[in-house]
Amino acid sequence: MPTLLLSSRHTDDNQALWRAAIRREWSVVRARGIRLPEIEDSEIILYVEALFAPTIAGLLGRKLLELREEWLVHIPFELRKREIELMSLGQARKLTEPAFVKPPNDKIFPAQVYQSGQDLPVEFDDELSVLVAEPVQWEVEFRCFCLNGTVKTVSPYLRSGRLAKLTGYEASAEELNLATLFAESVLDAADSITPKAVVIDVGKIAGQGWAVVEANAAWGSGIYGCAPDKVLDVIRHAIIDVV
Repeated sequence: MPTLLLSSRHTDDNQALWRAAIRREWSVVRARGIRLPEIEDSEIILYVEALFAPTIAGLLGRKLLELREEWLVHIPFELRKREIELMSLGQARKLTEPAFVKPPNDKIFPAQVYQSGQDLPVEFDDELSVLVAEPVQWEVEFRCFCLNGTVKTVSPYLRSGRLAKLTGYEASAEELNLATLFAESVLDAADSITPKAVVIDVGKIAGQGWAVVEANAAWGSGIYGCAPDKVLDVIRHAIIDVV
């Protein structure tokens, strides 16, 4: 049986995955920072925050599936419906118009609309890569855990800027189906640059329709109202042996 390795930090997400793993009769253990317990199983599945995950994977002789920094830039415009550039933070500091700015693959500073480049955090090196996007208004946003080009489980996470958790992640069957179909169209268009296990976020832009929000590594993404058992199926493939 596999072993699910979680961090020592107890969250709603890793507790849900812990319960799903126990139902499967998997072993579940927790790391203390990067200090690992003894693990007998040969198959280890990781669900750990980004601060520790790469180091832990390395200690296990494994590699995490991650996305290229420029992934979103290479998505066809008709699927993202807004201008997006990858640039250095130093370049972004020269922006004079409002723009949505975020680091590509982590959360070291808030992803949000900054009124100008002068409002960006000053404590980070100018060489840091950032995604700079045209500001848009999202009506609703969905998280999709995907494997081999197929959405395995989907949940809303924001609706008109409010956390979907406040309404129990409620969504109609039609919404969930449309989110699934659109996410799979993104996966199909980006097949050559997308890991087989990945999280795709999609949503509806006011006045423009469905668009891809971003993509994230599956092994550390929040699950929101997604089915924990299906999430396990995805993250099981988000860590591989080093060749």
